[in-house]
Amino acid sequence: MTDLHHRATDFRNLQGQTNNSPYLIDVDRAEGIYIWDKNGKRYMDMIAGVAVTNIGHRNPYVIEAIKYQADKHLHVMVYGEYIQDSQLALARNLAGLLPANLQCSYIVNSGTEANEAALKLAKRYTGRHELVACKGSYHGNTHGSMSVSWNEVKKAPFRPLLPAVHFFELNNLESLEVITTETAGVILETIQGDAGVRIPTPEFLTALRQKCTETGALLIFDEVQVGIGRTGKMFAFEHFDIVPDILTLGKALGGGMPIGAFISSHQIMHCLTHNPMLGHITTFGGHPLVCAAADACLTVLKNEPWIHETELKGALLEALLRESPEVIEIRRAGLLFAIQMTSAERVQQIVSRCLEKGLIGFWFLSCPDSFRLSPPLCITAEEIEAAAHLILESISETSH
Repeated sequence: MTDLHHRATDFRNLQGQTNNSPYLIDVDRAEGIYIWDKNGKRYMDMIAGVAVTNIGHRNPYVIEAIKYQADKHLHVMVYGEYIQDSQLALARNLAGLLPANLQCSYIVNSGTEANEAALKLAKRYTGRHELVACKGSYHGNTHGSMSVSWNEVKKAPFRPLLPAVHFFELNNLESLEVITTETAGVILETIQGDAGVRIPTPEFLTALRQKCTETGALLIFDEVQVGIGRTGKMFAFEHFDIVPDILTLGKALGGGMPIGAFISSHQIMHCLTHNPMLGHITTFGGHPLVCAAADACLTVLKNEPWIHETELKGALLEALLRESPEVIEIRRAGLLFAIQMTSAERVQQIVSRCLEKGLIGFWFLSCPDSFRLSPPLCITAEEIEAAAHLILESISETSH
């Protein structure tokens, strides 16, 4: 048996598995847009850990911040009891980037937890119990976040889930009537990710904002995947001139470290402090090491030109991929892509061949006939051209 075989066997037997066909890249190191395996093979990471490493792997500024914090202290207390430098710096950084009604941050461990907490916050602040979400949505895999997600195949084995959850249809103005004075919160991915990069119209989001205001429901934008520069703005809602009541973040915020955040006004957020006290609590949320990384990540994105270049880079990659006659449609928001093919089988063939060639792509849970690309924002034009060449080769070589 080879060492890789032993390691793969232990991986399957000793670690919980998410599917029967994992990539099994035996990771040795990562830098920029590349990952190397233990045999020295280099992969172009065109998925960025599913929109996590927006600033690339091991950004030097983030690594420096982590090391500096590690030399001071790690966990010292559950979130919200002590004043800690890295937590405060991150909160100030976020407040400086966000509108006046999104100034109070609560740092948690993941995007899913951020969405769970946002739903709780909406219920607590309004005193209502109904929730409204969007068809095609994906908000996480815990019971509450799954309840407001759409994919019934993923949900059915875990029912019963939260009651009193209703759904509207993206860009269907009439379907917004499901939002009433009984609605506590309305949660929507500002741009839908797992549905295959579905973008709301400005008219629809304006009507959604008005409906929430009229009924007193809190509007929650889930930007766990599309925030932190991914779409060409620091936050995706900036494309639409619409501001939510609660914003959730995760994934790329940590610069490669695990994090989530739900953000609102002080008035709304303060209701979690009483009746009951500790309305939301987390032991490791706001971990000082993670907050230091997140603060550094935001600073990098403010200082580098990458967000401003995102649309140009995305347009270049889109134009190159459109050279394949087999590509049916490309749906894109900045550097988040859904490339639609003829079938799920073709997607699997193409993604597998790309992996053989040293390029990492991925798929969507709820859009199997499209494959996903979300490269680091620091990718260069030359790297985009090289990636497009490998993808087009993979499409051609697997075509029948």
